[in-house]
Amino acid sequence: MTTDSSGIRLNKFISETGLCSRREADRLIEDGLVQLNGRVAGMGERVGPDDQVTVRGKPLRAKPKAVYLAYNKPVGITCTTDQAVPGNIVDAVKYRRGRIFPIGRLDKPSEGLILLTNDGDIVNKILRAGNAHDKEYVVTVDKAFDDEFLRRMAAGVPILDTVTQPCRIRRLSANSFNIILTQGLNRQIRRMTEYLGYEVTRLIRVRIMNIRLEGLQSGQWRELSPKEMAIIEDMLAGSSKTQEASLVSVKAAPERQATSKPRRPTENNRSRKNDRSKESGRSKESSRSKEIGRSKDSSRSQDNRTGRPGKSTSGERGTRGQGTPASGRQRTGSAASGAPRKSGAGRPGSGKNRRER
Repeated sequence: MTTDSSGIRLNKFISETGLCSRREADRLIEDGLVQLNGRVAGMGERVGPDDQVTVRGKPLRAKPKAVYLAYNKPVGITCTTDQAVPGNIVDAVKYRRGRIFPIGRLDKPSEGLILLTNDGDIVNKILRAGNAHDKEYVVTVDKAFDDEFLRRMAAGVPILDTVTQPCRIRRLSANSFNIILTQGLNRQIRRMTEYLGYEVTRLIRVRIMNIRLEGLQSGQWRELSPKEMAIIEDMLAGSSKTQEASLVSVKAAPERQATSKPRRPTENNRSRKNDRSKESGRSKESSRSKEIGRSKDSSRSQDNRTGRPGKSTSGERGTRGQGTPASGRQRTGSAASGAPRKSGAGRPGSGKNRRER
């Protein structure tokens, strides 16, 4: 057993021999079925070039030669290595020279190119969205579409709590198009078209990076050539196999969403409308208050003109100073009735005072 970080983790070593997946290797280690240099191995141990590993008493052979296959998946095949699932891709391919698994997936109702391998390191380098590796599709929908549909698809569509990254798209016919993605969200193309009111009737993947579907009949597979693999390795040279590559696209999505025009009513839009309604209400209320104020002032002026000069006015002033409610006729009446009788407030000439009596 190596004592530094130069070796590889035991579960990865077991997986790379083609015996099983890393998760299954962990279970074998937990069950005490794995030995490292003659002793029961523990979780997290590392294996060096001179170490001997046995599983259930049988020594593991060295890491097998890497295998890379291109497969034309028919409709109805499920991209899983679980052989208990009917129509799984492992049984469909029937590769007999070791364990392989798909790089990514194609939905069961979709068809076309998918890669399979026994090399776990290459998988995430190809799949991570931040690594920006092309995947090209030919898509047919249930009805004809216009140029606005193409523009919105290319700009990004809100699905799965994010906005899809900008992509390249071109028309092939009235109801079919070619689209190139670098993302791989769950049922991405189907969800994008459904959001815009269309339904996919056929979806074919025709290219992954530099590998094309041409020459493969439905259900056939072939091994990638050394030339094709050399190009792939060159394209993957700057790629990351960690989650950091995916975080690039996740961070970019909110920025696009913030700068794009909202196509549906949002909470902010509703809030602005409510604010404008409240402001309009306050403005109307203020106008009504001013109108009432002017009406009251006009009533006071009329009452002052009908009373005796000097006396009624002074009586009204005195009443105001004592806190009598300022309300048109009531104020004038209070002022008139509150004035001393000696001042002549009840003279026959005052029609207003006659009525109040």
